[in-house]
Amino acid sequence: MIAERKLTEFNRVVEIDSSSVKEAKVPMSGPIANQRLAVIFPRGEVIRNFVYTGMLDRLGVESELHLLTIAPGVEFEEMLAGKCDSIYPLTEAEDKWIVRIQREIIDTAHNRWIWSRAAKERSRLRDQEAQTVRQKIIRRIKKIISFPVANRLGLKALSSLERMSSRLFRTSNEYTELYKKIRPGLVFNASHVHSRNATQAVEAAQWLGIPTATFIFSWDNLTSQGRIMLPYDYYLVWNEGLKKQLLEIYEWIKPENVFVTGTPQFDYHFQEKYYLNKEEYCDEIGADPNRPIVLYATGMANHMPGEPDIVEGIADILAEFPEDEKPQLVLRVYAKDLTGRFDELRQRRPDIIFADPLWESAWLTPKYEDSYALINALRHCSLGINVASTVSLELCMFDKPVINVGYNPPSVSEHELSYADYYEFDHYKPVVESGAVRVAWNINEMRELIKNSLNTPTQHKKQRRELITSMFGSTLDGNSSGRVARAILQVAQNGR
Repeated sequence: MIAERKLTEFNRVVEIDSSSVKEAKVPMSGPIANQRLAVIFPRGEVIRNFVYTGMLDRLGVESELHLLTIAPGVEFEEMLAGKCDSIYPLTEAEDKWIVRIQREIIDTAHNRWIWSRAAKERSRLRDQEAQTVRQKIIRRIKKIISFPVANRLGLKALSSLERMSSRLFRTSNEYTELYKKIRPGLVFNASHVHSRNATQAVEAAQWLGIPTATFIFSWDNLTSQGRIMLPYDYYLVWNEGLKKQLLEIYEWIKPENVFVTGTPQFDYHFQEKYYLNKEEYCDEIGADPNRPIVLYATGMANHMPGEPDIVEGIADILAEFPEDEKPQLVLRVYAKDLTGRFDELRQRRPDIIFADPLWESAWLTPKYEDSYALINALRHCSLGINVASTVSLELCMFDKPVINVGYNPPSVSEHELSYADYYEFDHYKPVVESGAVRVAWNINEMRELIKNSLNTPTQHKKQRRELITSMFGSTLDGNSSGRVARAILQVAQNGR
């Protein structure tokens, strides 16, 4: 019955007429007619943000829509093909070595210039990835070369050189020929990060003078994910803070070309059609609806080594509760963690409920059903625990107590990595300072915070509400996908 309901709701996503497009609050001037848009889907997560939410359908109502996309599988291909006028496979064209080296130097220099706590961690991970003597030497040379140009002037000069080299040494004319054929008024890249396969598709538009736009995919991307190599004409961002940060780092971006839309990934949270009651949710994951749920959301394996030990320590704490009050631990393993590091714990600790993310392994693509899984885990837990995750914000949206892990597992030396450092990262430090979340700096503090959070869940209610209001304003209304659509249509109209 629940599965049928999910399928019904998914089918309803496509039933969007032009009146629903007008609900978006990005202003428009003049009619939108006969627009041609090219939309690039370079990674699986954009399907969650821009297809399941109905954004692609909204664009299709008012434009001729052409999609360049990765192919997670036949099921997804058929779904996407039904939502646009034409669909083309997105393939990565290998760049010449001279272009690749320039980009690596720019990225290293940018990281050193930013030198935020997140940038320092990114540099540490890059150092760690250099395993062989040859790799270590190359890594060292890149750092030496990049150091003198790790400033605005140096980065500007290097970026100009890289743009010229990219065009001069391009390895494919596939996308320039495609754009000459479909003649789009705008090319929109749905994710600016982790999308090398979209690079030449975006560049081809820029070489032809076609306006380009992109979506800053997450709140930490500007300080932790390297430089934006391609100079887009327009940017869509989560909130005003991210807009301010974008303008500070990239001084050549015009404020009027940055649109605050909110992020569609949170639209599901505020649409009741995705809500299950607690009995339904517990039946799906094998939990007891009469007992409190503690939700632990894990992180990336390379960022949080030894995390299974942290989880087991929390399970041991919950086991100390009296039998009639004992909470149940629900574990949601990070969907991109394919290491299997929790498999042994799964076998050995039947008291831990594993609520596996419903993602397609190809291109790490969320399935539509996962929208229900995550939202109802957030809604029905009594407490959420994680290591400096976006899930903290989502828990606050549902007014749930949040505990962050600030201590290392026994197996991880602080000389190697310190969990405590994550709470100094530029994007996350304000969350801790707000008082909306509590950080447990050792296992004993974790024990006390768990007890306090379960006994007095409203203790930090005001701080949670203030944090979410300050970060998102009025964008948590279930209609960010509509604002994204209107922003895209607006800049396409302006660029004609």
